[in-house]
Amino acid sequence: MEIKLSIDSASCIKCGKCVRVCPSRIIFQESSDQAAFVESSAGCISCGHCMAVCPSASVHHSIFPAGKVHPINYLQYPSAEQVMLLCKSRRSNRAFSSKAIPSESLDLILEAAHRAPTASNMQGVEFTLVTSPEKLRLISEFTIGIFSSSAKKLSNPLLKPLLKVIMSDAYAYLPAFNRLSQEFEKGNDLILRKASAVIFIHTPSTSRFGCEDANLAYQNGSLMAESLGVSQFYTGFVCSAMKQSGGGKLAQELGIEGSIHAGMALGMPSFKYPNFIDKQDIVVRKI
Repeated sequence: MEIKLSIDSASCIKCGKCVRVCPSRIIFQESSDQAAFVESSAGCISCGHCMAVCPSASVHHSIFPAGKVHPINYLQYPSAEQVMLLCKSRRSNRAFSSKAIPSESLDLILEAAHRAPTASNMQGVEFTLVTSPEKLRLISEFTIGIFSSSAKKLSNPLLKPLLKVIMSDAYAYLPAFNRLSQEFEKGNDLILRKASAVIFIHTPSTSRFGCEDANLAYQNGSLMAESLGVSQFYTGFVCSAMKQSGGGKLAQELGIEGSIHAGMALGMPSFKYPNFIDKQDIVVRKI
């Protein structure tokens, strides 16, 4: 799609802000008493910085018509104390109730995740919302299957001498693999913990920064979930199993094209935590 980018010299107030924020460096201003201008829109990544920063609505971009540009009321921002309380309070609460997650909450969580920045503004992050009980069980069964297979290999007396050399760290997880499988056979799913929804975050396989983009999206979604009172946790076991299996088997079974980089299990909490706990002292290197 051809991008059309221009600046109305008649309304431009010559503040130069668009020049300073453009990551592609395609907006120019020859002097402080002259209007900004665009020689060519080639190289524009459609990030929208120029339109978002312009105080006089002088920037015109074909990707962002008037209905896609919205004023910000900074008085509605949460205070630093409120944001910090949200960060301190957010926990991976796996004690889910049987109450359904409101669809409006799921929509807001997905929208918040979608709003996260992406490398070069590629916006290649996509989401798959899983709520079907059959598909949720499939996710747990897949994960348990991979862990059971790994446990068998690690316990094989013929392979053990070699694996202890090349995969010594994996043996620390062997008791956990066995426990997860044993509990699953008893009907206790320690993978999804009776979550009523899972959001998988994925990108095209060709995306160079897919993992980074997906995990930025996860953080946005996670904090939104916390603010809505929806409990969630990172599906670390599932992601680990996907890495071990390779080839994207779970993605194929769920009809997902590309690579899954992150997952969030969600449910309404059985209770809320009344306290937050301090972490270990922060470690900061100042150079």
